[in-house]
Amino acid sequence: MDWNKIRSKLWTRKSRPFTLLALLVLAYLGWQIVARIVEGGSSGGPQGAAVAVEIAAIERGGIRDVGSFSGTLIPKSYFTIVPKISGRVKELYVDIGDQLARGRLVAILEDEEYQQQVIQAEADLGVAKANLQEAASTRDLAQKEYERAKALHARGILSDSELDAAASAFGTRDARQKVALAQVANQEAALETARVRLSYTRIRASWEAEDEIRYVGERFVNPGAMISSTTPILSVIDLEPITAVIHVTEKDYFRVEPAQPVALTSGAFPGREFQGRVARIAPLLKETSREARIEVDTDNPGGILKPGMFVNARIEFTAREEATIIPYSAVATRGGLQGIFMADLEAKKAAFQPVTLGIIEGERAEIVEPAGLSGFVVTLGHHLLEDGTSLILPDDAPAAASPASKDAPGDER
Repeated sequence: MDWNKIRSKLWTRKSRPFTLLALLVLAYLGWQIVARIVEGGSSGGPQGAAVAVEIAAIERGGIRDVGSFSGTLIPKSYFTIVPKISGRVKELYVDIGDQLARGRLVAILEDEEYQQQVIQAEADLGVAKANLQEAASTRDLAQKEYERAKALHARGILSDSELDAAASAFGTRDARQKVALAQVANQEAALETARVRLSYTRIRASWEAEDEIRYVGERFVNPGAMISSTTPILSVIDLEPITAVIHVTEKDYFRVEPAQPVALTSGAFPGREFQGRVARIAPLLKETSREARIEVDTDNPGGILKPGMFVNARIEFTAREEATIIPYSAVATRGGLQGIFMADLEAKKAAFQPVTLGIIEGERAEIVEPAGLSGFVVTLGHHLLEDGTSLILPDDAPAAASPASKDAPGDER
């Protein structure tokens, strides 16, 4: 492209007035832009132009430091009923969700074999008792013979050898009676063992805790099933109270204490809150998650809360009744300092105030330092502000107010 030809075409006699006019218009526009920039810089803050913002009043009131956690409900107690012997399930008397009283019969196994063992043990015991009776009778007879032999020996009628023979016979009969007595004891033990094994065919729900009522959580077999001594039949759970398991990080771990109140909520019961207390705190944090297990026991009237349900837990760590509170959205950072922009409603200026925050509850934050702060803070638009920037206040802002932080520490302008 030949610029010399183009310039020569533009600078012809006919086009010269229009070119001069365009240059004059451009010069005027440039002068207006520079004037507005200079005017804005003289009347505004470091940013020049005023910034439209939203503001909110600093409040005094109560604030709480509440930790929120999610967890799962588990039974307070859980165990499975397992038979002590093998056999076929003859009867099953309970089903899922049924109440269980302590000692209730829940199932019966086929018991013909064990009944026969009891009959056999009873017969063996009868034989042993008969043998004992015979042995006792012969012992008594041998004892009488021995006593008579001693009397005759003392009168010189019987010789020493005859006395020794009578004593030996008595000793033999006495030993046979003791053996028979031991056999009776052995058969009695065998009979008791057979009866115990027969009782194992009657499966009952039993536990050591004080509560008398529990519930069937699951049923694992049906009548007619062949089971071994390791086959679970039922699971038994305790629903009152129920336990919520939550996990906390090391940030909150050392703030949790035993017996600390906990409020539980569930999506299944909107608007309802269940009160519990911290029951157990794990002494370690898992390496994989860096979290510790916390168990919370809570009352469960009517057993409406069920194991496996998802719950939210809230633990109140600290509460203050008279605190200086601002919206958390007002917090900003300038020059490495955390602070807020105070809104001077009279001068319509922003002033950066470094602050120390305390409790943060949702969208509310406590100011610990400086104490006694009051006035208005910028909650929206502070990312465009610097100390001394002019403000464009909302239409519903108070018409005039004293500067918010003239006496506040750190407010130097």
